[in-house]
Amino acid sequence: MVSPVAIDVKFSTWREEAACLGVIDDVSFFPDPEDLVGIAQAKAVCATCPVASECLTWAIETNQSEGVWGGHTPHERRSIRRRWIEEIERAS
Repeated sequence: MVSPVAIDVKFSTWREEAACLGVIDDVSFFPDPEDLVGIAQAKAVCATCPVASECLTWAIETNQSEGVWGGHTPHERRSIRRRWIEEIERAS
């Protein structure tokens, strides 16, 4: 699981290594929420990505409400974000 601690990496640095760069025309990373095939295709690309963790962290920290980021849908990211907040609250 991705840590709730912010990763100090510039967006462009990890973005340059993202697996989605070469397939952006072939796969939609913003499929309709009902498009299970489209979601699966996007997640398959993310599964091969060396920076999926950084991508996911960025999407959660910037509250991206659409698309597949770091292999997770908006619903999945909201769940992760809730867990992060709970962990932070327990730690304080």
